[in-house]
Amino acid sequence: MLTTLAIANYRSLRELIVPLGPLNVITGPNGSGKSNLYRALRLLALTARGGVITSLAREGGLQSTLWAGPERFARAVLAGAMPVQGTVRKDAVSLRLGFAGDAFGYAIDLGMPMPSNSQFSLDPVIKHECIWSGPLLRPSALLVSRQGPMIRIRGDDGEWTTLAQPVASFDSMMTEFADPRSAPEMIAVREQIRSWRFYDHFRTDALAPARQVQIGTHTPVLADDGANLAAALQTIREIGDGAALDTAVADAFPGARVEIVNHEGRFEVALRQEGLLRPLRGAELSDGTLRYLLLAAALLSPRPPALLVLDEPETSLHPDLLPSLARLIARASQHSQVLVVSHAPRLVAALEREAGSQSIVLARKLGATALADADALDVPPWKWPAR
Repeated sequence: MLTTLAIANYRSLRELIVPLGPLNVITGPNGSGKSNLYRALRLLALTARGGVITSLAREGGLQSTLWAGPERFARAVLAGAMPVQGTVRKDAVSLRLGFAGDAFGYAIDLGMPMPSNSQFSLDPVIKHECIWSGPLLRPSALLVSRQGPMIRIRGDDGEWTTLAQPVASFDSMMTEFADPRSAPEMIAVREQIRSWRFYDHFRTDALAPARQVQIGTHTPVLADDGANLAAALQTIREIGDGAALDTAVADAFPGARVEIVNHEGRFEVALRQEGLLRPLRGAELSDGTLRYLLLAAALLSPRPPALLVLDEPETSLHPDLLPSLARLIARASQHSQVLVVSHAPRLVAALEREAGSQSIVLARKLGATALADADALDVPPWKWPAR
């Protein structure tokens, strides 16, 4: 389980250290930085899949995603005695992402390349990556360190070994090096990150993939777009907790039961409801009903991830469905660490009543996102690796 999430200089997240527990509810007013935190976590997850530089480019490059305020605030500015003013940059351009847990921690530092004639001179480069043991980076806990193109690995005897093969500035060491003998901790951290799942804004329009008939195969993991919904629900029924699925559906829609229609190997989701002579097919379901079934398939996965992140799961749901959704999320937190980004007071209140949950309220001051109740939270210590 992750105990700390750290982000620096990503959009409004100038310097944010977030303590994490089994069930985390990220909330706050519009513009407080909830979406930025979600996007930063997704960006961090892409380090283990080789997509971090490409994702930054899609967001407009480092120039667009970097913190747009001053490097430091004068005391008079913080006190409101004078306005924010621009200054000459003194520090190197640096966008940093990291996390820590009881076993391992990981951090990545992205910056700008050295001046050259390359057509890719605006592409960010990876300046530093490292993995350490335990919740806090210390010199004695450092296990793997990548600075520039070189990767160093600490052996069992405490001695450092430099790998002969350099790494390109746009490639993460997490994707370019995989030796279970010399760096088992890198394999462990990489596979942990790759197991993370993110779900946000499922399509529920008339042409949504989840409404269509799809080829059915064993599907323990719901796809990002929910296209394999019918197969995922049938997999839960056959090799997962089918009783939990029936309970979740009946909890939200009393007397209802989900069914899967098999058209010679092509599956379609259907919902049988009390009082109706036939089940309603996927194309007939309301947006809210379909979205709830999508969330149920994600949260009841027979193959739970290390971390499950939901962004505004309350979208399209009637407020009366939110307590049922909260119970589903709480159940999932027994098998996975869960992070929910929401601004629905009823869902937030229902989740706060669940055991092991913590509410993280974000606020914005002088353009920067901060923890509104930092004094009430046990914010862990954090140290960024030096370049």
